[in-house]
Amino acid sequence: MEERRRAGYSVQREILDEGAVDELAEKSDSKTSLSEKLKKSMRCSGPRVKSCLLGSFPVLSWLPRYSIRENALGDLISGISVGIMHLPQGMAYALLASVPPVFGLYSSFYPVLIYFIFGTSKHISIGTYAVMSVMIGGVIERLAPDSNFMDWDNVTNSSQVNIDLRDAERVRVAAAVTFMSGIFQIILGLVQFGFVVTYLSEPLVRGYTTGAAIHVIVSQLKYTFGISPRRFNGPFSLIYTVLEICSIIPETNIGTLVVSIVTIIGLILAKELNAYLSKKLPVPIPVELIGIVVATVISWQVDLRAKYGVDVVGLIPSGLQPPVLPTASLFGQVIGDAFALAVVGYGIAISLGRIFALKYGYKVDSNQELIALGLSNSIGGVFQCFAISCSMSRTMVQESTGGKTQVAGALSAIIILFITLWIGRLFEDLPKAVLAAIIFVNLHGMMKQFLDIPALWRSNKVDMLIWVVTFILTILFNPDLGLAGSIGFSMLTVIFRTQLPTYSILGQVPDTDIYRPLEGYNQVTRVPGILIFRSSATLYFANAEMYQEALGEKSGIDITKFLSAKKKLEAKRKRHEKKNAKKAAKNNAVDMEEVPEREEQKDIAIIEVEDEPDPSLPRAIVLDLSPVNFLDTVGLKALRSIQKDYGEIGIEVVLAGCQTGVVDNMQTGGFFNDKVTKACLFSSVHDAVLHCQSARTHSQDEAMYCEIPSTHL
Repeated sequence: MEERRRAGYSVQREILDEGAVDELAEKSDSKTSLSEKLKKSMRCSGPRVKSCLLGSFPVLSWLPRYSIRENALGDLISGISVGIMHLPQGMAYALLASVPPVFGLYSSFYPVLIYFIFGTSKHISIGTYAVMSVMIGGVIERLAPDSNFMDWDNVTNSSQVNIDLRDAERVRVAAAVTFMSGIFQIILGLVQFGFVVTYLSEPLVRGYTTGAAIHVIVSQLKYTFGISPRRFNGPFSLIYTVLEICSIIPETNIGTLVVSIVTIIGLILAKELNAYLSKKLPVPIPVELIGIVVATVISWQVDLRAKYGVDVVGLIPSGLQPPVLPTASLFGQVIGDAFALAVVGYGIAISLGRIFALKYGYKVDSNQELIALGLSNSIGGVFQCFAISCSMSRTMVQESTGGKTQVAGALSAIIILFITLWIGRLFEDLPKAVLAAIIFVNLHGMMKQFLDIPALWRSNKVDMLIWVVTFILTILFNPDLGLAGSIGFSMLTVIFRTQLPTYSILGQVPDTDIYRPLEGYNQVTRVPGILIFRSSATLYFANAEMYQEALGEKSGIDITKFLSAKKKLEAKRKRHEKKNAKKAAKNNAVDMEEVPEREEQKDIAIIEVEDEPDPSLPRAIVLDLSPVNFLDTVGLKALRSIQKDYGEIGIEVVLAGCQTGVVDNMQTGGFFNDKVTKACLFSSVHDAVLHCQSARTHSQDEAMYCEIPSTHL
C-alpha cells in the first residue's frame, strides 16, 4: 500500500507563556454580572415570546407544516398498528402495576394525547411500560396489601379479600405516585435539569432494565401457575417471593398452567413467523391482539373460570373516569418512589428518543421532554392513570410501519378511546394467564441483554462491572433502591478512576513538537535534563496526594530526603557562623580577628560545594496539565507545594497545557503572587521545554524563539 502523503508545516514564533498569550490574544476580563443576566432573561420581545411559545408547545411549530401527502398514510397505518398493541400491553402491564386492567387502557390514552402536544420526539411510543409498572406495583403492594382489606365471610367461615375496596385504594396510590412523579419531572424540566440523564449510562440502564425484567417475570408467575403467594416488600423480597412460589407449586391450577403454556408457545411461534415474513408484509401481524381475542372467545365458550378455576380479567367498565385530584395524604409516603419513577421514565424515553432523532436528523429537547413527560404523568394521575414512559417494542413497530410524526401516537390514542368506550367489555372473560404470557414473550428482548456481559468484558471491564452490580442491586433491593445504589456505584467508579489514573513520563517524538509516554513508544526519547510528567486525570482533593507521590516515584527524586539534607546543611552552616562569631568576640586583637575570618571563609566554602545541585537531578520539571479540567483548593495547594519543594533543591517547575478555566481557578485561588507569576505557565509542553532549555543559555532580556517542527530542541 502506498504510504499516505503527509503535509508539512513550519511555524516560527517567540516562546509564549500564559501571560504573553493573554496579552497577544487580548484576553477580556469582563464578566456578566448576575443582575445583568437577570435583566437579559427578563427582557420581552416579539421574537422571544414566539420562540418561548413554540418551545413550550412544540405542536404549534410542526403541525401547521404537516404534509398530508407525505406523512398521512404512514402515520395512519402506524397509529392503528400501535393502538392495537396498546390494548394487550395496557391490560397486561396494569396487572404488573397491581391495578384493574382497564386502568392500563386509560394510561394508554390520556398521557399519549398530552405528549402529542408537548413532546419533541417524532417516533417514540408513549404509554405503559413494564419496568415502570413493576415499580408502581411495588409501591402499591407496600401501601395497600391484601391484608389491609380482609373481611370475614360467615358463609365460609374464612377471611376474604374485599376486592372492590382494595382496588379502589390501589388506584388512589397509583394516581398519587404518578402525579408526584410528573411534578418532579416538570420541576426538573423548568430548572433545565435535563442533563440528569447523563448519570444513567447505557450499561447502567441496560443492567437495570434486565434486573427489573426479572422482577416482572417473578411477579407474573402467580398468574401463570394460578397460585396465591404471599407478597413480600423491602430488600430481598424477590428471593423470598421465589422461595414462597417454590413452596406452593403443588397447589398449581392445571387449567391455568395449560392456558399459559399454550399461549406462550403460540405467541413465540407467531412472532417468529412475523419476523420471517417481515419483509413481505406491509404491517406486522398483530400477534398479541389475535391472541387475546382467541383466548377470550375460548374462555367464554368453555367457561374456563367456572369449570377449571382459571382467573379472568373480570368487570371492565365502559367509558372514561372523571378527573379526581390525587390523595394528598399519600404524597409523603410515595415521594421517594415518585422521584425514582421520574428519573427512570425520563431516562428510558430520552435515550430512545435520541436514537431516532440521530437516525432521522432532528433534535430532541431534553428539558422539554421532561416537561412533556411530567405533564403526561401529572395530568394522567388526575385521570387515575399510572406512570408511563416509552416502550421499545411499540416504538419499533411505530417506526417500521411508516410513522413519521407524533400524529401516529395521537391516532393510537383514538384507537384506545374507541376500545375503551365501546368494546372493552368484550374482554371481561380474558384469562389473566394470557396477559402474563404476553408479558413474558415481550420481555425476550430484555433477556437478550445478558449478552452485554461478554461484550463489555472484551471492550470495557469497568462498564461490565457497572452492568453486573446494577443487575445484582436491582434484584436484591428492588427497582427503587436498586436504582439509587446503582447510580451511587457508577459515581464511585468515576471517582476510583480519577484516584487511580495513569502517570507517565513524556518524551519527544523525533523532529516534532509532539510528546508521548516513554513506556508506550519505542522511538520517543527523553529530553536531556528535563522531566515531563503527566497524569491522565484531573487534579483535585481525591488524588492530589497521590499525584505528588507519583511524581516523586516516576522522577526517582525523594523530595523529603533532599529537603531533610538541605535542612541539615543549613543547620551546619548556622553552627559554623555561630562558632566563628564567638571566636571573634573573644579576640579583640586585630591580628587575631583575621584568623577566624579565614577559617570562616574556608568552612563556608566547603559547605557551598556541598550545596551545588546534584548533576543526576533534572534541571527542570514540566507538569503537563492538559488533562486537568478544574482545580480545587487542595489541587492548587499540591501544585504550590511541588513548585516550592523542588525549587528549594534547585529544580525549576513549570506548568504546561493549562485550560482557561484552570488558569482562572489559579487566579481566584491565590496561586499567583510576587514570586509565582504567569511566566511559569505555558500554552504547550513544547513551549515549556524550550523555555527550560533556554533559561540556562540565554539572558532574561534575550528573545527566545520556538520553531515547529523542531529538528533539534
